[in-house]
Amino acid sequence: MPTHDPYLWLEDDSAATRAWCAEQQAHTAAQLDADPRFAALADEVLEHLRDDERVPFVEAHAGWWHHFLQSPAHPRGVYRRIRPDDYRANRDAWEVLFDLDALAAAEGVDWHLAGIDHCTERPARCLLSLSADGGDAACLREYDLDARAFVAEGFQLPPGKHSVTWRDPDSLYAAVVLSEADATASGYPREVKLWQRGQPFAQAHSLLKAERNALAVSAWRMLNPDGGEPVDIIEEALSFYRTRYWRVLPDLSRQALPLPPKVDIDGVVAGQLIVRLNQAWGELDAGVLLALDWQALCAGEIDPLPLFTPGPRQSVDGALAGRSCLFVHVLDEGVSQLWVFTPTADGWQAQRAPLPGQGQLEMVDQPWQSNGLLFGYDDFLTPSTLYWLDADDATLAPQALRGQPPRFAAEQMHAQLHHAIAPDGERIPYFVVARRDAPHDGQRPTLLYGYGGFAVPMTPFYLGALGRQWLEQGGVFVLSCIRGGGEFGPDWHEAALAERRQVAFDDFLAIARQLIADGLTCPARLGIQGGSNGGLLVAAAMTQAPELFGAVVCEVPLTDMLRYTELSAGPSWIDEYGDPADPEHYAALAAYSPYQRLQAGVRYPATLVTTSSSDDRVHPGHARKFTARLLALGQPVQLYQSDAGGHSGQGGDMRQLAAEVARVTVFLYQQLMDAA
Repeated sequence: MPTHDPYLWLEDDSAATRAWCAEQQAHTAAQLDADPRFAALADEVLEHLRDDERVPFVEAHAGWWHHFLQSPAHPRGVYRRIRPDDYRANRDAWEVLFDLDALAAAEGVDWHLAGIDHCTERPARCLLSLSADGGDAACLREYDLDARAFVAEGFQLPPGKHSVTWRDPDSLYAAVVLSEADATASGYPREVKLWQRGQPFAQAHSLLKAERNALAVSAWRMLNPDGGEPVDIIEEALSFYRTRYWRVLPDLSRQALPLPPKVDIDGVVAGQLIVRLNQAWGELDAGVLLALDWQALCAGEIDPLPLFTPGPRQSVDGALAGRSCLFVHVLDEGVSQLWVFTPTADGWQAQRAPLPGQGQLEMVDQPWQSNGLLFGYDDFLTPSTLYWLDADDATLAPQALRGQPPRFAAEQMHAQLHHAIAPDGERIPYFVVARRDAPHDGQRPTLLYGYGGFAVPMTPFYLGALGRQWLEQGGVFVLSCIRGGGEFGPDWHEAALAERRQVAFDDFLAIARQLIADGLTCPARLGIQGGSNGGLLVAAAMTQAPELFGAVVCEVPLTDMLRYTELSAGPSWIDEYGDPADPEHYAALAAYSPYQRLQAGVRYPATLVTTSSSDDRVHPGHARKFTARLLALGQPVQLYQSDAGGHSGQGGDMRQLAAEVARVTVFLYQQLMDAA
């Protein structure tokens, strides 16, 4: 594999790089933004984003429901609240608490909201995380919602990749990056401190300082709803998937918890610590959700009680602790289930709550000191609805609060689950959404979407604008559930981990070949799309089997897997991809690294690559260099690099987001629908 990199300079934010990107931007705009369909599509997407009838997903604090709204009048957004009865009655009784547009105008900064953290014991006090460009690094300021003002002499920090949580109304657990010495090699905090109100941060009490080669540290408090002793935890992330947990003792010393390194802590219920296993532990398999007596665990006594043991095509996607119950989100063949576990004198009682259909659940909020749950539900053809579930109600019947109106003619469509067979014989699920009358003539414009990494599951979601702009125009949408994701638990994820990464690509290519073999589409009409790790997926797919595809949408991707650890947050992903400094891992990475695999004499499909100059997670150099090499090979490629929005592209001007969605849609129209 050649070591010379002629496009290394595109990793720098130099004048030459900016000029090159501007040139590519102009070329892309001439091809896509100038298309007669672009403006109308962007307006339609913007209308959807600003739709007053979109469901406000709220968080409950002190008898109010809170929501962050972006609208034509407030493109950056306002934070507001409403009484639950007014929300249920659909009354417009919102009170604005914080206006991000007003702050941006007053300070002359293009602020993006990165997060809001209420103090549970004093909910009117919150920590605002503000990013100047939408990147991961954000400043922190304390805000008083009752006074509608920042707190004088309150907690505040300059921009950084901080992790800060409330301990009580007058102290924080603060893991802060103020200089390179404060950061791990991945750029995240390496020391966590207890920071008291009125205290200079330099004088805050250090609780733990990790080695520089660790991933990050953080800490948080889990309050006891009955007023008992809280549980204070330090999370020392040794790497992306290995963690050492510590208990913070009353004298601020720490005690190591006897837990395996691959676990997630989900809360405390009735003195029981709720833990998800991401590895086998004794006789317990990976994926099991269990309870551990907190006091016994602190005394070194380990007697785990399994609460839910997933089947071979199931996984526990998450859990939230209520006052005296536990809400558990289970995926079964990629479809959501909601379970409620309640401790009794005879053990734990499990009940399954009814859901509206075969779609996805989002646990939105669990209000403090209640057994209630706010959750959202949608599927490919059903718009999002916010529900309230009261676990104290024996029926566990969810109450619909608000639903979004339909965006397309769902009655004309159907969604079906299919399976492809991977080269090693594994059954790989994928969902196909299309018009009921779509012929299997091998000519359907088809968009195959994938991710396949970091144990993130792909589940049914409402297609919204895509339904109108793609399905109603005769297009087909396919969602892949390949290995590397979290659809079926830790084993499904680890099957494509590190040196086994090719498994994810093989799964994805198997689905593409199955779509063609079934007579749904053909290579000229088959497009693929993925972002971030999904961008790596589609870049690998197009370099390994370019003959299968007519178009590729490669968003904020990783492409140079031999240098990814040298760029931005790359070192944090060594657990996922392997380390190019390790000879065994290097060989596996070099075998598929899309940037290096591009070669002369091969015809690659038309490709749209997107990135952001403010992306401080996946370096934009990946997208730039991949584009440059394709251009040098005379291939049909376009690059669009935005200036704001960071890695997610969210949180800023909705007009920019609408234009980006419209640009992708036009590209797909041109490549997959306009062709004869």
